[in-house]
Amino acid sequence: MPPTRSHLLASAQALCDAFATKADVETLLSHFSSTHQISAIEHGLPLAAPFLGRRFTGRTGPTSVPVYFQLLSKYLTYDSMSFSEWVVDTHAGKVSVKGAAKFTWTEGKGDGQSWDEEFVYVLDFDEECKVTDYQVWADSGAAYLAHRGELADKVKEFEQENKTS
Repeated sequence: MPPTRSHLLASAQALCDAFATKADVETLLSHFSSTHQISAIEHGLPLAAPFLGRRFTGRTGPTSVPVYFQLLSKYLTYDSMSFSEWVVDTHAGKVSVKGAAKFTWTEGKGDGQSWDEEFVYVLDFDEECKVTDYQVWADSGAAYLAHRGELADKVKEFEQENKTS
């Protein structure tokens, strides 16, 4: 019997809650399937940040899902993460949700540069309501500029160019 809407929604909310409270990698992985191949991808150009544009698969190895979460925690921190606008597709076993948070780059030239961002998760689930595929669409441009240490200057330029007199 396929998962119900309430089960899919509860599973998606549990993963998002764990992410919002900055749970460790093992806790995040507990929301993923142990019976199906798992994957994570944050869409964007790979040159923009080390965690973008590559599909991370499985539980072990250099391109595994745990490595994706480790890269996120190495390069980013975030505050005030929240989720809204849940869309549940029981036929496909998917949940889509809009998230928002304040992100801060924590490495290299961009250390300390922050931006507010809205992003989208699309989560695919197995028959036990565990995540098989985790996809993210986010502001890769802000991450890229922060990574290069240029975000704060670009924001100031933009604000000056768009001031109303």
